[in-house]
Amino acid sequence: MKLLSKETMPPINPYIAGIFLGLTLLVSFLILGEGLGASGGLARISAFLEGRLFPAHTLATEYFGAWGITPLKNYLVFMLIGIFIGGLFSAILSRRIKPGMERGKASPLHLRLIFAASGGVLSGFAGQLAGGRTSDLALSGCAQLLSGGIVFLICMFAGGYATAWLVRRQWND
Repeated sequence: MKLLSKETMPPINPYIAGIFLGLTLLVSFLILGEGLGASGGLARISAFLEGRLFPAHTLATEYFGAWGITPLKNYLVFMLIGIFIGGLFSAILSRRIKPGMERGKASPLHLRLIFAASGGVLSGFAGQLAGGRTSDLALSGCAQLLSGGIVFLICMFAGGYATAWLVRRQWND
């Protein structure tokens, strides 16, 4: 496997990736005193954008208003940006970047987009219901052996398997 070859590089072994993710989580706890969570960064970017359009309303809301006029001054924003840049850099290096939508031949594009959006909204709602967000609950919560994180992770996997079984015909090529 040469770095400059035209072939795509195989993805990293998931067990090795899991070890690196665990070490990253450990370093985050040791340095920041906090776990990992990308959706918190997205919420803070949303608060910033809404604050530019409707500053009085944003500051008056219970959720966004608690962050004040500088919601971007948080490590989660930089973590989210780093995840995006790191993923893009990795895809470019391994020659695996190819714009498009993955779907089965039996699944029209609009249906795939509806499924993807619905899954994201349901997962985010479930994370909020359980007292956090998906990556925060699944990674950081389980690392701390919090019951909410463990229950959320079990339900997320069970829901994923059930959903995969229900929509399997969309991917049967």
